[in-house]
Amino acid sequence: MDMIKANKSRRLIRFVLYFYVPLLLYFLIVSTSKADTTQNSYLIFSVRYLVDRERISTFAATDSATLPIDQRTRAELLLLYAMSEYTNRALSIDEQITGLKKNGLIIDNEKDAHKYLSIISYFRLASYWRPMEKSPHQFKPNSRFENALSLYYFDKELRALIFSAIQSIEIALRTKVIHNFSMAYGPFWFMDDELVKSSKQQQENLVSLRKELDRSKEDFIQDHYHKYTSPDMPPAWKTLEVASFGVLSKLYGNFKDKSVKKSIARSFGVPQHEYLESWMRSIAVLRNCCAHHARIWNRRFSMIPQLPKTMTEHWIVNTKLDAHKLYVQLCCIVYWQNSIYEDNDFVEKFKLLLLKYPNVDIAAMGFPKNWEEEPLWR
Repeated sequence: MDMIKANKSRRLIRFVLYFYVPLLLYFLIVSTSKADTTQNSYLIFSVRYLVDRERISTFAATDSATLPIDQRTRAELLLLYAMSEYTNRALSIDEQITGLKKNGLIIDNEKDAHKYLSIISYFRLASYWRPMEKSPHQFKPNSRFENALSLYYFDKELRALIFSAIQSIEIALRTKVIHNFSMAYGPFWFMDDELVKSSKQQQENLVSLRKELDRSKEDFIQDHYHKYTSPDMPPAWKTLEVASFGVLSKLYGNFKDKSVKKSIARSFGVPQHEYLESWMRSIAVLRNCCAHHARIWNRRFSMIPQLPKTMTEHWIVNTKLDAHKLYVQLCCIVYWQNSIYEDNDFVEKFKLLLLKYPNVDIAAMGFPKNWEEEPLWR
């Protein structure tokens, strides 16, 4: 009886939360807005309610943040919130410099600052001086424009170093996926619906592959279509050469046969294919950040790699790390790169980069204390 009453109470609370509270919020917002709504734009305001067995929590956000997937009950309601029109005008570079100085940023050489702001946009550099802010648009004492610029160039060189390593990894992985799966299941294994776990994912993969083929100007793709009409896609050793890293990782993850996936993982010294799948997904995101010149040094990544406690080759002892930070991904890259080219110089170049930019806070990248003593980084 108590359980029945408790369930009824929960349903009543959910009903109030899902329907009455959002309506009240909406009417409150509209009634208190003095702006002329005919001139307003509208912002989607997301109110999320989580209800579990012990408590009721309310989350509100104006972005697309995802709540934890393990919550018992989740509902999302969207409200239109009237927002005034954006009216800020564009600022000249001189005005940008004046504003930064007014907010407390020290600029030793305004001529140099003008030059750099004319080739690196204000909001791109803003990501690098934001750690120096004590509050929005107010800088901590002794904050300098030159330090933000130095951090920007460190990040730029770091992206180039990482992208070069990922290029080697991607080519080796692509080669092994094409060869191992083709030897086991023939040249068109990636088109076979019987070999996959999810038909929906398979269809999405095939759509992506066809788009890549339509865009491709590679001679071997054009020559194939001039000679053959069936099947409608070239064999794996041609088609997958033009597939994105992201699609390649999805094809690998969606394949049923664990034995082939495991053999590929172990060829890289990774004990299980699940670990390699997570590495592929996370590094695909990192690769895209590098390719699009996005800030990476202190970024929190949504896609994270799984870390085995032990590996066949030199690895890290401390695996209790913030997996959303760059250090964890760098560990995966170093290990993966070592399995392909034993004499690669990634670690050496990375350490030289840190020496070149001594003011970089490596803790912001997730580096633990004594990281250089780890077998992987020696």
